[in-house]
Amino acid sequence: FLSFLLNSSLPILLQKSSDVSKMSDKLNVAVLGCGMMGQEHISYMGEYEDINIRFLCDPHQESINKALSLIKRSDKPVIYSDEKDLLEKVKEIDLLVIATPNYLHTPQLLRWAKHCISILVEKPVAISERQVLALKAMSPSFRANVWVAMEYRYIPAIQKLISLLPTIGQPKSITIRENRFPFLSKINEWNKDIDKSGDTLVEKCCHFFDLFRLISSAEMNTCSAKIHRGLLAEHYGYHERSDNPVPIIDGAYVLLDFLRTPEEKKEDGDIGLGADDLHLCESKVQDDASEIFGRRSGYHRTKTNVSEMQQATMGCLELCMFAEGSRHQEEIIVTGMKGRIEAYLPENKVFMYERPSRELWTDLSQPPPPSAIKETIIDCSDLNAVYPFADEIPQHSGHHYCSTAVEWKYLIDAIKDARSGKTFVPQVSLDDGIKAVEMGIRATANVSNRDESVDKVAPVIAFSTQSSENLLNLALEIAMEKKQFKKEELQRGIYLE
Repeated sequence: FLSFLLNSSLPILLQKSSDVSKMSDKLNVAVLGCGMMGQEHISYMGEYEDINIRFLCDPHQESINKALSLIKRSDKPVIYSDEKDLLEKVKEIDLLVIATPNYLHTPQLLRWAKHCISILVEKPVAISERQVLALKAMSPSFRANVWVAMEYRYIPAIQKLISLLPTIGQPKSITIRENRFPFLSKINEWNKDIDKSGDTLVEKCCHFFDLFRLISSAEMNTCSAKIHRGLLAEHYGYHERSDNPVPIIDGAYVLLDFLRTPEEKKEDGDIGLGADDLHLCESKVQDDASEIFGRRSGYHRTKTNVSEMQQATMGCLELCMFAEGSRHQEEIIVTGMKGRIEAYLPENKVFMYERPSRELWTDLSQPPPPSAIKETIIDCSDLNAVYPFADEIPQHSGHHYCSTAVEWKYLIDAIKDARSGKTFVPQVSLDDGIKAVEMGIRATANVSNRDESVDKVAPVIAFSTQSSENLLNLALEIAMEKKQFKKEELQRGIYLE
């Protein structure tokens, strides 16, 4: 493995998971981690004829038993309790599903991605700056085809919202709210431990940061956060622990802004407010009304009057982990200069509103009449309203409104394309997964309501075994030799922890 890493700067000319030696009718799948998300994946993948669940690996027998109960076919998988034993079978594996606790994702990617297989890795792909740097250092030499599991992208109402974005113009305001119950109990309560989960804005909210990037088609420029921490300490049992841990985040408001590259703006014709964004002003109107809308005042001359930052897309994430019984657990609201789209869960409905034209809103001294605003309501609980292949995929109840089934349909198609000689194109790449984690890490670092004398929260130190630690150290040392990153970045990654 050391020689592989040391030679990682050389072009990798080996075939990826389309290797002809693995050509068969079905995909042999190994599931590494059989907890809640591992079971969710098993429940859906097992209903696809293209899938053969060949191996299950988890050190906890109870998780294995639950996973086995979900497999309806007569051919039962081989069971392992140790990842090392599973790794010895890598030549018999076409697709690996990594659904282990968060802190294990990076070392497992470093361990498995040097092989010519496909990998579906659960979010988050990393939980600390050090893990992020290790993935960035080694990913160019990965031989595996990596797809990051971001199920929220495929939730029917969210997917419908995304498909409707062109109707409202470039998004200017994105609000994502989650008001929900506290984190559920997991093996050894690893998800209540900052150094195993990455803390809430990474563990839970990387889904939402991924959606911010997807919806805005831009990268985050700045962010700031205010948080609640420790309100659920008794619920989570911190008071019974002798190690006096720092509690995870229970709630947050995160404000973000996004800047697009000049190339992206040129493609969309989004220069300043633009003719499309000022469609209300471009209709035939009386001169006095024109004054109100700013045509004569030069309001839209943004090159000289308004900074680009004050016309950039803004985002707001609202999270509350002690809001059981909320009417809507998740809300996503996107507003552009032409209209607004709202998606609500678990209602699974989308509401779209078009801003009124000047022909319909004639008296600007009064609010627009209700008849001037067009409303469209789409019920996405019927999967056929969103996905044309809905009748071809399993639709049993899961944790994410059948989105995991949709994710598997796209993943299987991508692997089939790779097997036929086409390029493997993941809808959620490793880079996407890394950027969502980086946003969470940055938001956690930019908490403004922190009393430095009391709230001493250090950067996350990912819990690690010695073998995992060796992998990370080696990856970062090689990155330093290859000068992939600035020296201060690597020193922060290697020595801070």
